[in-house]
Amino acid sequence: MSATDLPGPVPGHTPDTGPVRSHDRAQYLLALVLAVVGVYTVLDARGLNVGFGDPIGPRVFPYVIGTGLVLLAVLLAIATSRGDVPQAEEGEDVDLTTPPDWLTVAKLVAICVLNLVLVNVLGWAITGAFLFAGAAWALGSRTLVRDIAVGVVLSVGSWYFFYSGLGVQLTPGILDGIL
Repeated sequence: MSATDLPGPVPGHTPDTGPVRSHDRAQYLLALVLAVVGVYTVLDARGLNVGFGDPIGPRVFPYVIGTGLVLLAVLLAIATSRGDVPQAEEGEDVDLTTPPDWLTVAKLVAICVLNLVLVNVLGWAITGAFLFAGAAWALGSRTLVRDIAVGVVLSVGSWYFFYSGLGVQLTPGILDGIL
């Protein structure tokens, strides 16, 4: 006969009280941020001008996104209150012991800021090419000529796609009249 077959409490054993529930305050904070952004999105969408004769209008997309954010916030808060915790990152392809490469981050930030400063002067076609080539260089590419060529194709192509396909004119900059 084993100890589990005996009637009543077994000396030296405590009854299973179930899993210990931990409440992660960061998850509650994330749920709060999601809810605030969702409510703001819905309220801000009310101020959009609705075109005459447009059955759907521009408000539908922000309403759907805002409502989805609020719903996700509620679901996250419920899951957190039940003791659910996110699964820890295992780092399959990332060595979690190496420190972050702040030099690469600084290069990418500098390239983005430079693009923001120069886009109105030089235009998207030029700064977009430098943005692509600069980001590729910051991330380790050493083929500058190819990166600039690919950047030119992507930036000019995206400029024409926005202008012709979507009717949105990106800044032509110094290429005004040429593009």
